[in-house]
Amino acid sequence: MPKKPASPAKSPATKPAAASAPAAKTPAKGDHVFLVDGSGYIFRAYHALPPLNRKSDGLQVNAVLGFCNMLWKLMRDMPPDNRPTHLAIIFDKSEVTFRNELYPEYKAQRAPAPDDLIPQFAL
Repeated sequence: MPKKPASPAKSPATKPAAASAPAAKTPAKGDHVFLVDGSGYIFRAYHALPPLNRKSDGLQVNAVLGFCNMLWKLMRDMPPDNRPTHLAIIFDKSEVTFRNELYPEYKAQRAPAPDDLIPQFAL
C-alpha cells in the first residue's frame, strides 16, 4: 500500500489555509435578493418546537431543526419565478453595536437566551 505524504508540522500560531469561497455575483435587474432574520428564525423555532435531543451526545437541537425547516419551507413554497437568486441570513451580534448608540434601550427588555438554546447557535 502506498504511504500517504506526511503532513507538515504546524506550530500553534499556524492556521490552516481557508478554502476559497465562490465569487459572489452582484444582483442584477430581475434578481431576487432575500434577507432572512436568522436570529428571529432561531428564536421562533426554539419556542415553536418541543425539546429534541441529538442521540449521540444529548445536545438539544430543536432550534436547529426548526431553523432549517423554515428555510426549506421558504424556498420550497416560493413560486419558481420569485425564488431568490441571492440569499443572506443575518444574525444579531451579541455585543454593543451602533443601534445601542442610536437608541440606548435597544433590546433592553429582551430576556437572555435560554441556557439550552445557546449551544445551538454554533450549529
